[in-house]
Amino acid sequence: MANVFSLLSLGIVLAVQGKLRTILQVTRLQLGMCAGLGLLNPFLYYLILFKAYALLPAQVAQPLNFTWALTMSWLAVPILGHRLRWRDGLAGILCYAGVLIITTGGDFGTWQVDSVLGVVLALASTLIWALYWLANTRLKFDAVGGLFLGFLFSLPPVVLVTWLFSDFSIAAEGVAYGAYVGAVEMGFTFVLWLTAMRLTNSTSRVANLIFLAPFLSLVFIQFVLGEQIRVATVPGLILIVVALRWQSAGSDT
Repeated sequence: MANVFSLLSLGIVLAVQGKLRTILQVTRLQLGMCAGLGLLNPFLYYLILFKAYALLPAQVAQPLNFTWALTMSWLAVPILGHRLRWRDGLAGILCYAGVLIITTGGDFGTWQVDSVLGVVLALASTLIWALYWLANTRLKFDAVGGLFLGFLFSLPPVVLVTWLFSDFSIAAEGVAYGAYVGAVEMGFTFVLWLTAMRLTNSTSRVANLIFLAPFLSLVFIQFVLGEQIRVATVPGLILIVVALRWQSAGSDT
């Protein structure tokens, strides 16, 4: 459902920009890249991310997923030719120290983790997310048109997986949620994000802006989901955010 509303919102953006015809001018190479990108996101990314959320408490899965900003800044070196500063490496160590605190609940004596598979999937989602956006910046095609085609190619595998493992019965409330996620979180927001990615010379600086959100997410996890926030979650999240904000500070020289 969200995928359909994403297509509609991206189509609206193309229409407003007067670029609907651009999707008919795509080359075979660009079409192939769009198909590959569509399989990465939203198909594979959300498939893996939702499974991670099913296996882990939200307060664990959410901070792990947010470390994609660090993954993106590292992968930008081989993919986009960006320079890796010494602070990027040190920030990574501090960041994943915070991850360790959150995943173990601060209990380093027993090293118990809610789900090892869940942790692996959550971290894998950061790799897929980073690869998707970095590869998008290399696509020599209209930004919105590329997003539209990617979501179009992702629709068949999404439908197939839904048919194999679920059903197509959707309540009115589900339609409303799908419309919000598809239009706001995966539609118009993606357009703004990709535009920022194509304009920046420092991927890490743009990526780290997203870390303003995690603390607000903890409030929703506590009061909306009713999930009791662990004592170790807050200091672990603080360490992650501070490390990534410090990584983005200073010049790129």
